[in-house]
Amino acid sequence: MRADHLGFACGAALGFLGDLALGDPRRGHPVAAFGRAAQAVEQRLWRDHRGYGALHTLLCAGGTAAAAGALARTVRRSRTAGVALTAATTWAVLGGTSLGREARAIGGALAAGDIEVARERLPHLCGRDPQALDGAQMARAVVESVAENTSDAVVGALVWGALGGVPGLAGFRAVNTLDAMVGHKSPRYRRFGWASARLDDVVGWPGARLTAALTVLAGPDPRGAWRVARRDASRHPSPNAGPVEAAFAGALGVRLGGTLAYKGRVEHRPVLGAENRPVETADIERAVRLSRRVSLLALGVAIGVRAAVSRGRAAGSLSPDRLTRRNR
Repeated sequence: MRADHLGFACGAALGFLGDLALGDPRRGHPVAAFGRAAQAVEQRLWRDHRGYGALHTLLCAGGTAAAAGALARTVRRSRTAGVALTAATTWAVLGGTSLGREARAIGGALAAGDIEVARERLPHLCGRDPQALDGAQMARAVVESVAENTSDAVVGALVWGALGGVPGLAGFRAVNTLDAMVGHKSPRYRRFGWASARLDDVVGWPGARLTAALTVLAGPDPRGAWRVARRDASRHPSPNAGPVEAAFAGALGVRLGGTLAYKGRVEHRPVLGAENRPVETADIERAVRLSRRVSLLALGVAIGVRAAVSRGRAAGSLSPDRLTRRNR
């Protein structure tokens, strides 16, 4: 079991460094390939029905986790191959570097006063309607997206990697990608995407809480982060985005939430950190740096959790009952 822990630690660290150095490739990304496959399955299965949506989720997310598990079993006897597989999977499912690049690109456009360029790039980061937003509203959207995606694109994946190894990494990213594809409340996906959205809420729960806790520890204002997260997290309509965005709001000393414009609809969300100042363009860089610190801490936590899981399995395999039977 010690080898299992060390293999995960080395592979996860290498994958994390790979994401830092390379980010996401423009072509041939495994997550994009999964998205195309999931879309093909959707075209065959789609009905305005929750049951068909649940089947779509099972085939796509469950199939991905099962395939990753089978691949992990094939390399189990080779420590080098196991580390390489963990590293490649970790790199494929993490998106922290690309998140920071997109956020900084929008921040740079806003700082230069080029609103149109910022509007062109915003859809790469979130689903807001950029034509309905001014510069300050786009800056707020970017900070909110950095906060939420720190959990979705980094911390949540590392948590499930620690708990489930390569299948946990791949399964979490599959669920999160499906939610982005079909989990929104449009007329087409209100029923079909229900299962994906609910499953994403479940698997995202531990990562969101860990992200909020690490934001309190790593942020420039721990007391403010704790105060706003404890008071305002439950006011957000998303059970997982709420703690993360509230913690970021408190840590950065800014107001998040309020009116949001999507294509075809407008949402009026509660304000998080109402006593704080509005978001400014410079806060985008602060949010990206905070995201990076939280991500690095999450890697350490994931390695520690994996060690605990390995020790627990080892203790179970050497229980007194099994030792007694072994010695007979």
